[in-house]
Amino acid sequence: MHIAKVYEPGKIPVSFETFPPKGEMPVEEARGLMAGLAPLNPAFVSVTYSAGGAGNSERTVDVAKMGQDEFGLTCMAHLTCMGATKESVAREFERMREAGIENVLALRGDKVPGRDADVFHYAKDLIPLAREAGFCVGAAAYPEGHVDCLDFDASIRHLKEKQDAGAEFFVTQLFFENDVALRFLDAARSAGITVPITFGIMPFMSKAQLTRMIFMCGASLPSPIIKLLNHYEDDEESLRQAGIEYACNQFVELGREGVDGLHVYTMNRADIASAVMEALRGAGIV
Repeated sequence: MHIAKVYEPGKIPVSFETFPPKGEMPVEEARGLMAGLAPLNPAFVSVTYSAGGAGNSERTVDVAKMGQDEFGLTCMAHLTCMGATKESVAREFERMREAGIENVLALRGDKVPGRDADVFHYAKDLIPLAREAGFCVGAAAYPEGHVDCLDFDASIRHLKEKQDAGAEFFVTQLFFENDVALRFLDAARSAGITVPITFGIMPFMSKAQLTRMIFMCGASLPSPIIKLLNHYEDDEESLRQAGIEYACNQFVELGREGVDGLHVYTMNRADIASAVMEALRGAGIV
């Protein structure tokens, strides 16, 4: 099913993000995760492509195919284009079609030393080809602007360019303040962005993880989280639970605002997705 169809008036679709596990049996590890996610009935599950330009497209497609074939999930495969050629992209599209994947999240990807951009400089260059290949295409959005872009207004213009190129929906990068997300939403709509925007949130699990996320994504750190980090500095398990609770509260507040969709960065933990769904059900949002 094309993901664009999950966005209906009066309904807030909830989706999950996973990444292909490392190791000798990545699909076997992913099978356990999908088994935990499937009973939660997500609108879709996205499977990441690579971190740091490493490239793990084979596992991405394998995990997405397994989620669809064995658990009846609608899956979306991430695809980065930095350093790719039209031929290599065409091969990826063919592999996805053969696996029955209909949805693609088109991304620029991380810059890789020694691999210069040729055909594809930005995600907007990949989107039209994915649409022409018959895929339902989503793209990334950045509530605080892309980490490589110092001008927030320019980030909004770039988002509009992705829509104009054929993006049918957006999924945002993580953020820790809902006011930031809602201001971004107002700016996007004022700029003529009309496609659905799903808001993605990742619970913080540790101080080290949080630090990595901030520098990778350019997300700002609000005072309440700093206080939680200090309060639970010597209690890792309580900090993890506080991070999940904080994220659940974010999801509930956004749901009450009536946003287009909610996306859980699960970190491959079904218990995180389950906690979010429980909170949203308790609030009457799903």
